[in-house]
Amino acid sequence: MLPVLADSVRLTDDGVDILDRRKFPFERVWVRCRTAEEVAVAIEDMVTQSSGPYFAALLALVLAAREAAGLDPAAAREYLERTGQRLVETRRTNNHLRKAVHTVLSTVDNAGGVTGDALVAAALAGARAGDERYRARSRALGEHTAKLLPDNGSVLTHCWADLYLVELVAAARRAGKRLGFVCTETRPYLQGARLTAETLAEMDVDATVVTDGAGAAVLASGEVAALVTAADRVTMDGHVVNKIGTLGLAVAAHAFGVPFHAMVQAPDRRAATAADVPIEYRSGEEVLSALGRRTASHRVRGLYPAFDVTPPRFVTSVVTDRGAFAPGELAAYYQEGDTDR
Repeated sequence: MLPVLADSVRLTDDGVDILDRRKFPFERVWVRCRTAEEVAVAIEDMVTQSSGPYFAALLALVLAAREAAGLDPAAAREYLERTGQRLVETRRTNNHLRKAVHTVLSTVDNAGGVTGDALVAAALAGARAGDERYRARSRALGEHTAKLLPDNGSVLTHCWADLYLVELVAAARRAGKRLGFVCTETRPYLQGARLTAETLAEMDVDATVVTDGAGAAVLASGEVAALVTAADRVTMDGHVVNKIGTLGLAVAAHAFGVPFHAMVQAPDRRAATAADVPIEYRSGEEVLSALGRRTASHRVRGLYPAFDVTPPRFVTSVVTDRGAFAPGELAAYYQEGDTDR
């Protein structure tokens, strides 16, 4: 049985239900989004995080198809295009939203100018294909990453994309490996403490939570075998873009001889280098509280870059669904041919 977060976005007859990750695991509240716009707002408001926005975007386009079903084919297609762009802009740093939109719109286009029930059916087919493809690639990613880890030992994590985490644990178990995880709490939403650690606990994996500031000390202690994170995006020259705080951990890992493996399904051909990746800055107010309680006075300001960029010299390997690559050799990923990555 999958952990809760691996199935946290669901299509219904009258909307999309999204598990509110801001409240998990203390409460299991599902937010009902009845329109594509409500899904976009939910993504912006951090109702869903990690891989959740990808699945939410897929299903938001099904809602958009329902909304546009009464329009003529050209108007309906334009409506889906606008909705897709709106979804992409909700979290611009992670390019999975763009991939979700592309998958659904391509399926609609292949259906050939449809409208009405046929439009909805085509969008749903695209969403299902995108779901299956993401899960299959995540399984491959988990297999390749597990091969890089020892038979016994601890792994330091920071934030994490839940499906990658689930598949890594499953692959390690199939290989007879016994891993424990040390999870940074991941401020300001405490994703590591609430989401990563809880998912590991659901899978009966040993999970220890440390503060974000303890990461370097953990790496210096010699008690962890590797630093492993997901990546929101990896550029073709090997820069790893991920949750803020990843850079500091990668530098510390490099200093203390601990390998850093960054997991991403594929490097982004549209991003030659870090300058091609927009870094999302969220409201500074978000770092001035935790779990709904103020942590700083009203006389100070907050600054919240949601992501940072780790240069390739601090990255041991970029692990993809096609295997592990040195950060300077990512062009080889695409030499095997490609259709939709």
